[in-house]
Amino acid sequence: MREPSDAADAFPAPSSAPAAPKAPDAGALRAVRRRTTAVLVASQILGGLGVATGIALAAVLAEEVSGSEGLAGLASTASVIGTALLSLPLASLMAAKGRRPGLTLAYLIAAVGGATVVLGATADSFPLMLCGMAAFGAGSSANLQARFAAADLAEPHHRARAISTVVWATTIGAVLGPNIAGPAGESVAALGTGIPVAAGPFLWGSAIFLVSALTVHLLLRPDPLLTARDLASSAAAQGEGGSSGGRRADERSLRAGLAAVAASARARLALVTIAGVHTVMVSIMVMTPVDLGHHGAGIELIGLVISIHIAGMYAFSPLMGWLADRLGRVAVIGLSVGLLACAAALAGTAGADHLQSAAGLFVLGLGWSAGLVSGSALLTDAVPQGARAAVQGLSDLTSNAAAGAGGALSGLVVAQAGYGWLTALAAALLLPVGATALAVALRRTRTPASGA
Repeated sequence: MREPSDAADAFPAPSSAPAAPKAPDAGALRAVRRRTTAVLVASQILGGLGVATGIALAAVLAEEVSGSEGLAGLASTASVIGTALLSLPLASLMAAKGRRPGLTLAYLIAAVGGATVVLGATADSFPLMLCGMAAFGAGSSANLQARFAAADLAEPHHRARAISTVVWATTIGAVLGPNIAGPAGESVAALGTGIPVAAGPFLWGSAIFLVSALTVHLLLRPDPLLTARDLASSAAAQGEGGSSGGRRADERSLRAGLAAVAASARARLALVTIAGVHTVMVSIMVMTPVDLGHHGAGIELIGLVISIHIAGMYAFSPLMGWLADRLGRVAVIGLSVGLLACAAALAGTAGADHLQSAAGLFVLGLGWSAGLVSGSALLTDAVPQGARAAVQGLSDLTSNAAAGAGGALSGLVVAQAGYGWLTALAAALLLPVGATALAVALRRTRTPASGA
């Protein structure tokens, strides 16, 4: 059963079941939108901080616990796999109960994951540490799903901007996290508990995720997804005599989500875009520090380049949201493809030119931002209200699974063929995105009413 009291806080239920629900007051709806956005921004800042604080030293901790430099990358890989595997169960929970319980549970799982990483590191158990890293990935799942929660109540012509605002909030945590990881580890080690310095940030991350869970559980009221469904039911009842309500449970199933994607060319474009841009970004980004090191860059310079990349990913997302609302989702997807192709060319031909590498990584972040924001807005636009949560979970599963595979294979490509070939192959992954976008754009010119 869903939580009727959440929506009822702002939108009272009708006195009799057969009567059509009344349209909510416009002022009350605006207030709920502002409150929802504020809570999601706060949770996103905290969630981004929790993820970035722990992940900053994950490879170092993995090398210490496993005793092998070759196994160090498995820590981040386990986190990405965890994010992908948890996407569908969390989306199913949200489809049935709303955003609030789904996001709360995701942050709680991440908190348990962080504690498990610390336990594994203290006990010198690498498998236990990897299990903790997989659960820690739930923090990223929550951060990804929060962008869709922002779209639940947004007006259609402002939907991309609502998504981009929540994505932008990640900037604060993503930038602060790596900078506090060192002091966090030292503060935990100073307690004399035997916890390794590199494991300390995960303890901090767990505490931050607990605060995130508490923030969402207490403040994300009314639930945006349940409220959006109530609004859709009100509109349907007033226009169709209330005949649509009985289909809602079926529409929220994963099977219905797959059917919704199969039935919509725009939904397929959105899914391909989100998965494609995420895979391209991760594949290039994870091996750039290695390439920079091969060309004489020190740790400080590598850190600066990655910081510039993160700024490109998040800081300009409001601009991408504005463009997607103003020019259309498909146009900004085309912009994303162009930016990512330029980024691959810049990074792949930089060699020892560190300034060009930094420029390439910055443009890579911009292209990812454009694709994620426009693709997420298009996915929300393109499927029925009842199927959105399932489709959004499917999107996160697909994109994280593809990016995890891309990140794992990128090292092999660099080892066998070089960094330049990696960027070229990554750019080739953009071809399906560009071709699908072109097909949708051409179809739209023939049927303008279909929208984008």
